[in-house]
Amino acid sequence: MVRKSNGKKGFTLIELLVVVAIIGILAAIAIPQFAKYRQNAFNSAAQSDVRNSRSDVESFYAENFHYPY
Repeated sequence: MVRKSNGKKGFTLIELLVVVAIIGILAAIAIPQFAKYRQNAFNSAAQSDVRNSRSDVESFYAENFHYPY
């Protein structure tokens, strides 16, 4: 860009708008991906908890010959 050298330094409004638009686009891409990864982590934790509970119940059965109520 051609600027007149009047002693003032800074960014033009267009440059700032371009930067804000780029940040907005990156955020629009990143936020849904983060939400998907977070949901997958919650699902994996729940599945792990169910497997651990099953092991506990089977261990109880092996010791007491009946399932807990």
